[in-house]
Amino acid sequence: MPTGLVALLDDVSVIARAAAASIDDVGAGVAKAGSKAAGVVIDDAAVTPSYVTNFTPDRELPIIWKIAKGSLFNKLVVLLPIALLLSQFLPFAITILLMLGGLYLSFEGAEKVIEKFSGVKHGDTLEDEIVDPVAFEKQRVSGAIRTDLILSAEIMAIALAEVSDESLIARAIILALVGVVITAVVYGAVALIVKMDDIGLSLAKRPSEAAQRTGKALVRAMPIVLKVLSSVGTLAMLWVGGGILLHGSEELGFAAPAHLAHDLQHAVAHATGALGGALGWLTYAIASGVVGLIVGAIVAMIVHVVMMSRGHSAH
Repeated sequence: MPTGLVALLDDVSVIARAAAASIDDVGAGVAKAGSKAAGVVIDDAAVTPSYVTNFTPDRELPIIWKIAKGSLFNKLVVLLPIALLLSQFLPFAITILLMLGGLYLSFEGAEKVIEKFSGVKHGDTLEDEIVDPVAFEKQRVSGAIRTDLILSAEIMAIALAEVSDESLIARAIILALVGVVITAVVYGAVALIVKMDDIGLSLAKRPSEAAQRTGKALVRAMPIVLKVLSSVGTLAMLWVGGGILLHGSEELGFAAPAHLAHDLQHAVAHATGALGGALGWLTYAIASGVVGLIVGAIVAMIVHVVMMSRGHSAH
């Protein structure tokens, strides 16, 4: 028994020393992986506030905390082991999973665009009457956590693709850190957004004229902020989804669309001088968004046809 315990402690110390020796590499890996997942993070932060609407102010932060805990569970308990197993034994499956996620994001983004221009809503709307507040809260939290699972899977897959050359231990540490940091950033931002009007009302009641002006400005700004976030979320879905599809198709041997997008990027970059870097990136982002919109619209039409046929067959 003592021998086994000593051996175990020795193994732990070796792992700890290895982790400490590579802390710079892990930090660099976290930064690299996190930056690549930025688009999905924007989408996550933009989408989540909609799940906290129609609640009283005292329930907003508890609901966000429930969703954040569900998000951490998604990332660390569900997705992290799967990601590590795939990276170790089926690395080619990561590209396929990324593309499936990209397809889903493109579909969601295209669906929002179609709803915006057609005026036809699909599924439940925020205007529906709330009969049972407790059940409604459970349903809204569950829906948010399900949506988060898809977005978290994309974040973890993107991060994993960026650090696939690292050791298994380094990959695990990097993915865990990315999951925790991104969850804290996203839901911290969401909490700030949904409480901005309450902060504004509090400031507006203070005796200071400057505080009152700031508070009133915050209250007036909230509807605009939420509308902008909704638009940013839709654009992020299309941009990230389309970009994943372009990169994935290139990895799978169908490189023509990705090459065309890169050619456009380089052409704009060379033609615009000092602004070339930014405008070139923007060109590629727009091209990715167009791809996401086209592919997502096709998927949306197929989904709606299938749902309609099932609805007719049920009658």
